[in-house]
Amino acid sequence: MEIDDIDRRILRALQKSGRMSNAELAERISLSPSACHRRVQRLEKEKIIKDYVALLEPRMVDRRTTVFVEISLSGQADSLLAAFEREVALIPDVLECHLMAGTADYLMKVVASDTDDFARIHRRYLARLPGVAKLQSSFALRTVFKTTALPL
Repeated sequence: MEIDDIDRRILRALQKSGRMSNAELAERISLSPSACHRRVQRLEKEKIIKDYVALLEPRMVDRRTTVFVEISLSGQADSLLAAFEREVALIPDVLECHLMAGTADYLMKVVASDTDDFARIHRRYLARLPGVAKLQSSFALRTVFKTTALPL
C-alpha cells in the first residue's frame, strides 16, 4: 500500500499525540472527520499503524539507567541465533535487541534502576543467554535526543 501526503500528515500527527480524538486529528490535518477516520482505519488495517502506546518517563518508574550491550556469540548457526533470540525476548528489562553487522552479533538497549540493578540483570539474564561468548556494556550518561517518531 502506498501512502500519500494526507496519510503522512495523519501519521506525523499521531506519532506526536496518539491520544487525540478523531475530530481533533481531522481538524489538525484539514480533513473531514469521516474521511480522517476511514484513513486511520485503513492505516491500521494495513499495519502501517502498528499500535498505540503510552510513553513513560523512565525516572518516574525507577528506570534511570540505560545500558547498551554488545553481545558476541560463540557461533552463527541458525539454531543458536534462534535460541538466543527466543530467550532475549523474554527478558523484561531489554527494550530493543538488534542483529548486527560489524564487531558484535547483537546490540541491546537495556534499562535498569541503577548499576546494582544492571548487575542483577547481567547475572540473572544476560550472562545465561544461549551461546554468549562476550558481553560489552556501555552506560549512557545522558540522553541528548530521543524520539519514537519515524521520519515521513
